Amino acid sequence: MASLKALKVRINSVKSTQKITKAMKMVAAAKLRRAQEAAEAGRPYAQRLESVVASLASKVTVSEILA
Repeated sequence: MASLKALKVRINSVKSTQKITKAMKMVAAAKLRRAQEAAEAGRPYAQRLESVVASLASKVTVSEILA
């Protein structure tokens, strides 16, 4: 059976690991939220660019090039 001191050390180690894990999860959540906000902020630009490209593509005629 483990000694009382060994159990205390193990408990402290587990608590420390839990704190680190919680902090890492919080950092990951913040990064994900920032990335989602950036993607959503770029959506209007992407939609406008898509409409411009579609407009240009509709005006282009493809003709067969004879060599």
